[in-house]
Amino acid sequence: MHLASSRSLFLLAFFGCLLLMAAALYLEHVVGLEPCPLCVVQRICVIGFALVCLVAAIHGPGQLGRRIYAVLALLFAAAGAATAGRQIWLQSVPAEELDACLPGLEYMIEAWPLQEIVSKVFRGTADCAEVNWTLFGMSIPEWSLLGFIGMLGFCVFQLLRRS
Repeated sequence: MHLASSRSLFLLAFFGCLLLMAAALYLEHVVGLEPCPLCVVQRICVIGFALVCLVAAIHGPGQLGRRIYAVLALLFAAAGAATAGRQIWLQSVPAEELDACLPGLEYMIEAWPLQEIVSKVFRGTADCAEVNWTLFGMSIPEWSLLGFIGMLGFCVFQLLRRS
C-alpha cells in the first residue's frame, strides 16, 4: 500500500487549519462573537501549526525533516489543546468565582510585563467562561480541543510512519 507523501499530508493539514481559522473568523465577524484572550491564544496556536505545516509542505522533507516538522507542529497543537482544556475547565467554574474581565489585549501589551499578561490570561475571567455558541451541544473551546486532538494525532502519525 502506498502512503501519501509527507508534502501532501502537511499541505492537507495546512488546509484543515485554514478551515478552522475561517470558522473562527466567521463566528467573530458574521455571528458577532468577540474572542476572549484564551480564544486568541488558541488562534495563535492554530496559525503556528498551520505555518509549520505550510513550510513542511513547501520543503518536502525526508524522514528526519518530517519528524522535526512534526515535533514543531506538536508543540503548537499541545499548547492549543492545553489552552482549550483550560477554557473548558473555566466554563465549569461558577462565574462568581472568576474575575469579572480583563482589559483589552492592546492595553495589556502596552501597560503590563509579558509575565503578568500570561498569568492573567491563563487565570481566566468570566468572559472566557461564557458559553455564547454551541453546535451539537459542544461549545467553541470543546470544538477547538477536538481540532487540537486531531492535530496531535496527525503529528504522532507523522512521527511514527516509516516511509
